Amino acid sequence: MQAKHADMTGKTVILTGASRGIGRSTALALGAAGADLGLVCRDAARADEAVGAVRAAGARGAIDVFYADLSSLADMKRVAGEIDARYPRIDVLLNNAGGIFPERRSTVDGLEHTFAVNHLAYFVVTALLAPKLRASAPARVVNVASTAHRGVALDFDDLQSERGYSAFRVYSRSKLANVLFTRELARRLAGSGVTANCLHPGVIASHFGQSEGGLLALVMKIGKPFLSTPEKGARTSVYLASSPEVATVTGGYFDDCRVAKPSRQAQDDDAAARLFRVSEELAGLTFPA
Repeated sequence: MQAKHADMTGKTVILTGASRGIGRSTALALGAAGADLGLVCRDAARADEAVGAVRAAGARGAIDVFYADLSSLADMKRVAGEIDARYPRIDVLLNNAGGIFPERRSTVDGLEHTFAVNHLAYFVVTALLAPKLRASAPARVVNVASTAHRGVALDFDDLQSERGYSAFRVYSRSKLANVLFTRELARRLAGSGVTANCLHPGVIASHFGQSEGGLLALVMKIGKPFLSTPEKGARTSVYLASSPEVATVTGGYFDDCRVAKPSRQAQDDDAAARLFRVSEELAGLTFPA
């Protein structure tokens, strides 16, 4: 399905993980639609290349780049503060950064890396920008999740995967966390004029899973010819960020620009609320009321 999106001229969009894959394709589309872009990237060289590509694709608005390692709580908080200080309003926060990692490793904060990057960064950046989003209403939060959330449940006694590590299982749990976070976020933002939705982008042929090497990278490389393109993967993100059709829709999970039904575990309101509380504790912050 082709995404329908409006002219984004004068709209400010914050996009994490913008230098590669789906994030870059999302930046290309929203830039061409006229949005002012705040791109959160980790690598300066890739960020420069992405900005050049966005400009070449016809971007008309301003483009700012913010650098952060989104596995670090300090960097999550710092970059959110920089973004908040830079813009008088934010129309769309699009949490896209993420990855899958073949072996367990801890972040500088002692957290499991996948959980930190794929879930906690979404939570922290959104929490710290929530006042600006509310003040900018109508505004939108879009979280890139995945159909990989199906078939798993969160183990609240082992959120950091210390009892055993399987790359895809841990990734899948982080994507379940994205859907649950979106569900509780939509509840907390109800009536504020800020919507929150998440999506499955498709199974995409990008650099996803390949930078770490090993068996996972080999599997992704072999499967790449059979996967969808990053451009197609960006369509639902662009749709949720810009389409008037979903201007008031909130709490939804989307696939191919349509509302889809997430897993039974992803519809557990108690788990969603508990994850929110645990995320506040781990991040050392309270989501603004």
